[in-house]
Amino acid sequence: MNIGIIGAGQVAQAFAHKAIGAGHTVILSSRRGPDNLAALVEGLGPSATAATPAKVAENPVVLLAVPWPEVDAALRSLPTWHGQILIDATNGFGENGLVDFDDGSSSETVAALAPGAHVVKAMNSLFMANFALEPISDGFRRVVFVAGDDSAAKTEVADLFESFGFASIDLGTLRKGGRMQAVGSTLAGHDFFLPWPAPRSFPAFNGER
Repeated sequence: MNIGIIGAGQVAQAFAHKAIGAGHTVILSSRRGPDNLAALVEGLGPSATAATPAKVAENPVVLLAVPWPEVDAALRSLPTWHGQILIDATNGFGENGLVDFDDGSSSETVAALAPGAHVVKAMNSLFMANFALEPISDGFRRVVFVAGDDSAAKTEVADLFESFGFASIDLGTLRKGGRMQAVGSTLAGHDFFLPWPAPRSFPAFNGER
């Protein structure tokens, strides 16, 4: 699978390593332009390239991996989305600390800025130092939570992370599930494991039930 990445920092690089290791190809982007990513792309190997954010967004699956203060500008600069899956790995943490989304979630804000995309919240609850480790250890798999309003998109993202070796758990909608894994929430920052193999979702966690 060709996966576009908006961003080139720690989150983007950790994801790129896992995706390439699972046999996928990645196309990274930066607001500074693809030429500035030459050294990074070379280090990642032949399965990585660089392009403009607009070109990256044409891929069927795109990872949003920029700091929250840059989200608005990054998404508003892109052309219209036409059903691509947008994995939102961001956390609503700005210059003044946690952003207040009232009764909503940060991913609902992302979805509003990317009309036409199927937004799936994932990956943001893990510290990247843990995400970068081997996902399978002593018969257990590290958990990645997913949340979204489109079931098919959620399933595809869950399958993607499982191709990396993770166990994916469906938390429900962007609002409920997104809030459950947001920075400052009960699930954020913890390293969860499940026996391997494990079911993808549990009723107790699923915000849609």
